[in-house]
Amino acid sequence: MFGPEGPGLRELAVQALSSVEHGYDLLAPKFDRTPFRTPEAVLDATASALRRMGPFDAGLDLCCGTGAGTGVLRRVCAGSVTGVDFSAGMLAVARERAGSAGPPVTWVRADARALPFRPVFDLVVSFGAFGHFLPRELPGLFAQVHSVLRPGGRFVFPVVAPPRPGSLGYAALLGFDAVMRVRNAVWRPPFVMYYRTFRFGEVRRELARAGFEVEFHALPELGRRRDGSPRVRLIVARRPEA
Repeated sequence: MFGPEGPGLRELAVQALSSVEHGYDLLAPKFDRTPFRTPEAVLDATASALRRMGPFDAGLDLCCGTGAGTGVLRRVCAGSVTGVDFSAGMLAVARERAGSAGPPVTWVRADARALPFRPVFDLVVSFGAFGHFLPRELPGLFAQVHSVLRPGGRFVFPVVAPPRPGSLGYAALLGFDAVMRVRNAVWRPPFVMYYRTFRFGEVRRELARAGFEVEFHALPELGRRRDGSPRVRLIVARRPEA
């Protein structure tokens, strides 16, 4: 899973025994060389879909990490781009690797559950961050996103179809989550990173409760499974105009 330039087992162990914030501070310099970074194919497919939905002016990358999502926003937003994350280490790497193409980026250190913004964004994106939030935290998180969007603004994020029960991938995710639950039961501070807490029906329901109109869009560039269902869906939650 990890190349020679990625983190070693000792580094991953130290990260896993830290808080989420400090763990990502430690991992930040090598994060882009791990499987945790969103693949370029997903970023490109999302950018293509957003171009068809636009135009957009101001964009926010929620839990931006090292800046993969801000790169997407700089391709589709004509005005300002902001990246927000609570890890100072991840923000430092994002700032260093941002490049010059597209609108400039403002980097903000803040918790996604308490965003320090007014409703000034037309588009909010997020990539791979939801495993760090417990199901009971989703209503507050979605309410925060709703509060920083202008009327008509969209909250957009891709979701990979879960592995089939009984498959090797399903067993791997089940095992990972079980290990994390044991770790959090016996060690403090907790490290919230789960992969089986994100269900389409629950997410649609909580987004609707937060005041969004919700649509699912297939990303055809990323293919379909054997049963014909999309491998990756784009969830598009729109704040109504009124």
